[in-house]
Amino acid sequence: MKYVVIGGDAAGMSAAMQIIRQDDNAKVTTLEMGEYYSYAQCGLPYAVGGLVKGGLDDLVAREVETFREKYGIDARVNHEVKHVDIDEKVVSGDGFNIPYDRLLIATGASPIVPDWEGVDIDGIHSIKTIPDTEAIMNDMKKDPRHIVVIGGGYIGLEMAENLVEQGKKVTLIQRGPQLGTIFDKEMAKLIHEEATDHGVNLLLNEEVKGFKGEDRVQEVITDKQTIKADMVIVAIGVKPNTHFLKETGIHLHESGAIKVNAYMETNIKDVYAAGDCATQYHRIKEHDDFIPLGTHANKQGRIAGLNMAGSTRTFKGIVGTSILKFFSLTLGRCGLSQKEADALHIPTEFVDAEIPHHATYYPGAEVLTIRLMYQRHTEQLLGAQIIGKEGVDKRVDVLATALYHKMTMEDLENLDLAYAPPYNGVWDPIQQAARRRG
Repeated sequence: MKYVVIGGDAAGMSAAMQIIRQDDNAKVTTLEMGEYYSYAQCGLPYAVGGLVKGGLDDLVAREVETFREKYGIDARVNHEVKHVDIDEKVVSGDGFNIPYDRLLIATGASPIVPDWEGVDIDGIHSIKTIPDTEAIMNDMKKDPRHIVVIGGGYIGLEMAENLVEQGKKVTLIQRGPQLGTIFDKEMAKLIHEEATDHGVNLLLNEEVKGFKGEDRVQEVITDKQTIKADMVIVAIGVKPNTHFLKETGIHLHESGAIKVNAYMETNIKDVYAAGDCATQYHRIKEHDDFIPLGTHANKQGRIAGLNMAGSTRTFKGIVGTSILKFFSLTLGRCGLSQKEADALHIPTEFVDAEIPHHATYYPGAEVLTIRLMYQRHTEQLLGAQIIGKEGVDKRVDVLATALYHKMTMEDLENLDLAYAPPYNGVWDPIQQAARRRG
């Protein structure tokens, strides 16, 4: 059987590897528009910050030659698919037409860069790929002193931190009233404080209008002022790479992502999709969502590959879990935010608490700021947000598991969680918070 995979990163190659393991007669062709396969996009900001000691090479999980020589995959680079003929079952681009029996679309997402005036001036970057990062790292060799980061989401925060750690003066511009919009505003205050405590010039409720410069960018123009800049990083979000599918009849989500079912199938027979270009079923919202993360891409790609090769496996959905290091803080959340719950018209209650992450008599206890949101009538856990210096990841993972199984606040109290003074109190902080509900 002829399998074609469009996209050579997390979802695409997870699928390709499952196909060759499941189908001994598989002929797999993978088409990557760039030159790099299977690399850790989430590590790119840390490569800029100098924390990846082996440089960008350390972020490549498998070289393209490995897929070709070890696994027999026809892995191609610089092959941008521009058209999919679902009737003839052919994908095509400049100089190639490739037939398929089953097709996986795993084209990922691209940074959103508005058509601002002067946006093409040298020194203005986005960060999503290895070439993007190489360009930033090469520009850093010119020793820019003042760097403007546009966007206060995860990538914007990570870039701001890594640039400050490199000794740069950083201005962070956010169009809305808060950084980290997936957090409630009460929690976002901690993010703002951490930014300013580390010297970030934070500009909220300010909108970029354009850029000025001679040979390279020198100024960022907003609706309120002009800001001097030696370099700019644009990190305002991503959009799924699905523009080439407009005439195929493949159903798209309002975000532009490809709608898939639990088997990663689209509405077109023998066409599958996975990763940052596809939807993810949200177990708490109980509908399709678009939350492009590497964890989802790897899971969805694996499931797509298994199903394409004849197995039966379903994607069980997500609960909106994510975590971020921001200077000395860890920012973790899962489930719904207040804004999301309000949009779904769910009656909610909250518990807000500040609790040490382990026994206070043991040295080094750090405060966790915890917010638990639950359904007013059933007390089912709906969402959690935790910010602190230590112990955040452990609690977020417990809460994500609780959300997956639709546990209640009383269920949280009854969990048998690990305890020893260096790691916890006799009641875990999330259990203490659950006990404080009204």
